[in-house]
Amino acid sequence: MKERAKELKATTARGGRAKAADGEADLLAKVAEMADEDRVLAEGIHALVKKVAPGLTPKTWYGMPAYARDGKVLFFFQSAAKFKARYATLGFNDPATLDDGDMWPTAFALTTLTPEVEARIEALIERATA
Repeated sequence: MKERAKELKATTARGGRAKAADGEADLLAKVAEMADEDRVLAEGIHALVKKVAPGLTPKTWYGMPAYARDGKVLFFFQSAAKFKARYATLGFNDPATLDDGDMWPTAFALTTLTPEVEARIEALIERATA
């Protein structure tokens, strides 16, 4: 919650709406603070987002790297170290269009970026932004 309060305060200081460049700088600063394993994953996801959905706005959300459209966070990366978990998480919020019947996953455990994992993440990003 403290991280979110800082983000809101920074947005207010910037005139109410954060610019994409400011959001990306904030995101990259958070990524740089991460432990090596998490940082590699976050940098990889950031590169995939820029490739697949360059129109999304990078930002931080509760201190995590996140990607938004029209001010609403579609998905985020949650580092393992921050929550003392055994794996990082790629999570999706309600605005992401992952709907598939009556039940579908909205969070994915992530331990390494292989070509297969990258392809799955690209497909999820495309689907979330459709």
